[in-house]
Amino acid sequence: MQQQSILLLGAGRSATHLIDYIAQYSHKSNITFTIADISQETLQAKTQQYPWVKTLTIQPNNNEEQYESIVSQNTIVISLLPPQLHLQVAKICLRYEKHLLTASYLSEAMKQLHQEAKEKKLIFLNEAGLDPGIDHMSAMETLDKIRAQGGKITSFQSFCGGLIAPESDNNPWGYKFTWNPRNVVLAGQGTPAQYIYQGKYKYVPYSQLFTNPINLYFETVGDYEAYPNRDSLSYRTHYQLDDIPTMLRGTIRKKGYCKAWNNLVRLGITDDSLPIENLSTWAEWFEAFLPNTDNNKSIEDKLAEVLQLSKDDESLQKLLWIGLQEDENINTKETLTSAQILQKKLEQKWKIAPQDKDLVLMQHQFQYELQNKKYQITANLIVKGENATHTAMSKTVGLPLAIATKLVAENKIQEYGVMIPIYKQWYEPILAELKHFDIIFQEKHTELQK
Repeated sequence: MQQQSILLLGAGRSATHLIDYIAQYSHKSNITFTIADISQETLQAKTQQYPWVKTLTIQPNNNEEQYESIVSQNTIVISLLPPQLHLQVAKICLRYEKHLLTASYLSEAMKQLHQEAKEKKLIFLNEAGLDPGIDHMSAMETLDKIRAQGGKITSFQSFCGGLIAPESDNNPWGYKFTWNPRNVVLAGQGTPAQYIYQGKYKYVPYSQLFTNPINLYFETVGDYEAYPNRDSLSYRTHYQLDDIPTMLRGTIRKKGYCKAWNNLVRLGITDDSLPIENLSTWAEWFEAFLPNTDNNKSIEDKLAEVLQLSKDDESLQKLLWIGLQEDENINTKETLTSAQILQKKLEQKWKIAPQDKDLVLMQHQFQYELQNKKYQITANLIVKGENATHTAMSKTVGLPLAIATKLVAENKIQEYGVMIPIYKQWYEPILAELKHFDIIFQEKHTELQK
């Protein structure tokens, strides 16, 4: 049998716990572990306690030859690169017959590689992080249990969010960046959100996405809200729920976030299509999105007028807290879109402090019928981070991917091709081991009244 060796591409925010896990596992199992990243500083910081781990600095651009060189020398590749680079890495993995694992959504282009990967007995696992990842595995575990009892599933709603823990929540938005800021700023843009509710299809355009949030409650951390994900319908087939009357997946935010973010959407400030030129200060940029009104009015007055809000409205105060009305220089030589300018500002205001604790929340709501009775299961996951490096986001994204990598290294998976972890051979061992890291769902079972 070929000696296993593991390559991690990308050592960013979500990689910390994965690196810790694979570093220790590789040392114990006598497996070579190599990490490649564009930042030598990041590599040093995350591997300084693991002298046996090899590190490589890679170029920030799409460097086919460099990827090819390092992929060809390993047997298992984990990609935490930006999603648009996964396909390039996957094709190299096919060429050199290497397994590939990612935490990113399974793309249509990746699906096209299934047959070749299967013929070469390669595992191309996608969606093995948090959301997507733990959400799939925990949902399938419960769905399979309900089916095994003979139950008929009538509703499945699932929500997930990366937030800030209450003890570190010191801004009115109740939010700080624990993962890719650009994805947060652009959330929901493009294709309308789609789901099914009580047998009726629902389509929610971006302009309406944040207007009717869904209320959620978690014991110990309180009230939250959620907005629909872009596509809830495609997972019906994955979950064997093609005929289900209600299926919805959503993103969790702190109560009041959606109304405030919707004000930015209404103003057009989240637009990523038009480069903004000839603006030097935050106030100039912000005022460019306000209508021509009395120049003697303050930005606060203009904002209240155009949004038809009182000046003491909490959602309006959240916008002002960001500092969009400040006369300070934006300090950029680049020509940026409004979304990019907004991101730049938010990265200043929503920056996680070194000792801040982040928070990952997930809630599944299952309804099913069994022996002429109706039941509901509510499953809650609450995970707090340790600090800005060992975050709950890193833990819940990195650990399932790391455990999946171990399963591949130990030849525990006998299915090949392009896949996501919705089968027992994946979810049973991964969820079982995650419990040792306090990643545990608390379930509440309720009989519903007819």
